[in-house]
Amino acid sequence: MSLIKPLTMGSFTAPNNLLLAPMAGITDTPFRILCLKGGAGLVCAEMVSAHALHYGNPKSGRMLQVAAQEHPVSMQIFGADEQTIVEAAQQAQARGADIIDLNAGCPVKKINKAGAGCVLMKDEAKLGRLVEAAVKAVSIPVTLKTRIALNHKELLAVRMAKLAENAGAAAITLHARAAVDVHTGAPNIDAVAQACAAVKIPVIGNGGVVNAQVAKQFLEAGCAGVMIGRGAIGNPFIFADIQTELAGGTAATMTSQKRLGIYLALIRENVAYYGERIGVNRSRKTAGYWISNFPNAAEVRGQFVRLDTLAEIEKLFEKVFQTF
Repeated sequence: MSLIKPLTMGSFTAPNNLLLAPMAGITDTPFRILCLKGGAGLVCAEMVSAHALHYGNPKSGRMLQVAAQEHPVSMQIFGADEQTIVEAAQQAQARGADIIDLNAGCPVKKINKAGAGCVLMKDEAKLGRLVEAAVKAVSIPVTLKTRIALNHKELLAVRMAKLAENAGAAAITLHARAAVDVHTGAPNIDAVAQACAAVKIPVIGNGGVVNAQVAKQFLEAGCAGVMIGRGAIGNPFIFADIQTELAGGTAATMTSQKRLGIYLALIRENVAYYGERIGVNRSRKTAGYWISNFPNAAEVRGQFVRLDTLAEIEKLFEKVFQTF
């Protein structure tokens, strides 16, 4: 039986079970569209503050925008009180989201100080109420994304999965690391497997998925799907690569020249979407993932981050392409 299959979450079914994870400052519309072209079954937007939406913050409002060509898309929201979560979920649905995802796993201090993110794992009753409030507020599926633990003293994966199921969530994504680990260390797939066995809703595995081998481990552990984050930066076609390899084929080689070509196309899309100044600035954030693995890559990155216009970037890339 194939490990790659459609993924049903409540009333919604994604064409396959390889998902793009929400990443702040990265998974915007241009990148989401690129990952859908790269084989993702569902793309998740960067998290949006429910509190900011409540007060009409323009930037947060723009983050809810969904382009026609980026479906299926999950819009992730975060917050600490039921009313703003309800409002944010309703706004996201009105703007075209296919799924609402509630973040309860972010370890960033700024988010945690506001009572949101992974600190919600400390108050399971409150977290359950937030999920339930979102579920009741919209007609599309609501999912929960959290972690297997806050620290290494106590695994919470099973409890989180049961909490999500009892609150009416259509699925739960479990990052297979403790919050204190942030994004480092090997994923604890066994902890996720325990959650898979404990609930009937789909459990999606996340954390450290950089190739088909890790994806296979999650899926064979009982996960209904796999969510890929950093593994997609620099290779948005990782979703198609994993599908090919799990089907017994050989994935296309991602050469440095091919990677730079994809990156340049993404920069152009960023500029078209945001305008030149913001588009170029956003592109700089992930330069280390794209401009790598070739002679003088560090020098090229150093030049790239000092450029301000698309024309300058295109000129630099043209020179680099001539060296391959």
